Amino acid sequence: MKICVAGQGAFGQKHLDALKRIPDVEVVSLIGGNPKGTEEVAQKYGIKHWGNDLGEGIARADAVILATPTQMHRAQGELVMRAGKHVLIEIPVADTVEDAEALTKIAKETGVVAMGGHVRRFNPSHQFVRRRIEKGEIKIQQMDVQTYFFRRTNMNAAGKPRSWTDHLLWHHAAHTVDLFHYQTGEITRECYAVQGPRHPDLGIAMDMGILMRVPSGAMLTLSLSFNNDGPIGSFFRYICDNATYQAYYDDLADGKNNPIDLSKVDVSMDGIELEDREFIAAIREKREPNSSLEQVLPCMHVLGKLEKMIDPNRECVM
Repeated sequence: MKICVAGQGAFGQKHLDALKRIPDVEVVSLIGGNPKGTEEVAQKYGIKHWGNDLGEGIARADAVILATPTQMHRAQGELVMRAGKHVLIEIPVADTVEDAEALTKIAKETGVVAMGGHVRRFNPSHQFVRRRIEKGEIKIQQMDVQTYFFRRTNMNAAGKPRSWTDHLLWHHAAHTVDLFHYQTGEITRECYAVQGPRHPDLGIAMDMGILMRVPSGAMLTLSLSFNNDGPIGSFFRYICDNATYQAYYDDLADGKNNPIDLSKVDVSMDGIELEDREFIAAIREKREPNSSLEQVLPCMHVLGKLEKMIDPNRECVM
């Protein structure tokens, strides 16, 4: 299968690393916004074609992975799907409900495999918990999540300047909101959000708190910050009726910090690789992928509701 990866940045390279480990897959094109950086990454990974014209990459490939700035996803996703090619759009698939709905509609019209990059569904740690839930062994009472980074300047995960600005709600909260829906098997009934001051230069809120509940009564409490000068990443605590788990990306421990062996959960310990494997398998098997655009749309609807709650023009009523 021939793959085009769009986005030469930190996350694009995570996909390139993952794709190298998947049999019978070839990255035939790398498309990026920075010509020099794109060429350097292409040479690093031995990719023969690179450039900044997505159309050229689409023409060479069976499927496209979009690891580009969120604001480009709506137009680029449509371009790929209208060309009859399959697409994996990195999280967030869009930064408005309207764009997410439009992309979902186009996926149905074109019949291609269209997937959102909601990697938490694929991390072995969260898979382990999900399997226990599916067997009826545990039931979530509360998910308590901390998503903390130190991003007071506009730099990416590789320490290089970004051409766009990251967002706590539409990007980082999306991971957890979708995972909460996925693990509980329910859609949010109640949700609330507050945010802290906006950064004077970046123009985004640097701290945020979210509270949600699904019809069964299971709760989500989510704290997010770009001001955290300490351990970074997303830390998940599953508080269940007869078990507690702590998940950190692809690692898992019980409530007392005893590590849990996840080596037998899946074919890899890398969530990005497992996400890409699902995308490719769905194309080959002509089926809907886990984390299809349609499946993650409820998450986008919740984010839209939360955004209205934290609108800076909205009066705070005590």
